[in-house]
Amino acid sequence: MEHYDIIRGPVVTEKTTLQKELNNQVTIIVDKKANRVEIKNAVEKSFNTKVKQVRTLQVKGKVKQRGRIIGKRKDWKKAVVTLMPGQRIDFFEGV
Repeated sequence: MEHYDIIRGPVVTEKTTLQKELNNQVTIIVDKKANRVEIKNAVEKSFNTKVKQVRTLQVKGKVKQRGRIIGKRKDWKKAVVTLMPGQRIDFFEGV
């Protein structure tokens, strides 16, 4: 698996913004089959940064109902990447 196939996109919420500012952590959506070592290598190659730690978790898709029709969102995998001191990733630079 190539490094650009592993990273799907950032998770941008109030909590992840605080994590980024206070703890130098970035939260990203990753491929479900990727492990911590692959995620670490993908982040380092894609953003030219040094990674200290990677934590992963599986997020279950929510069950949604519209009238009588019941559906389910897809399950996905989230990674919380802790960067080394002095390193940073800007997803929305200049916005």
